[in-house]
Amino acid sequence: MRVELVRAWAGRFEAAVVHVPAGAVVADALAAAGWALDTEFVALAVFGQTAGPQTPLEEGDRIELLRPLQCDPMQARRRRAGARTRR
Repeated sequence: MRVELVRAWAGRFEAAVVHVPAGAVVADALAAAGWALDTEFVALAVFGQTAGPQTPLEEGDRIELLRPLQCDPMQARRRRAGARTRR
């Protein structure tokens, strides 16, 4: 079955398409692509839903390697809102 893997950094991304046998899990797709979780990519998702290495895959799934947040999303929103009100 065909599965897509995606990982991104600021300003660029990489994508890979791999073919894995039926019944494959996320770890199988990562191995087929030659990718791994490390300190830079700390979590996995399948179509935006949290996943683990043993999550079963289906034809056409997209696996996303996720980096840690650089700042708290609520703090960033408050800063943007505050900047707008000070104009």
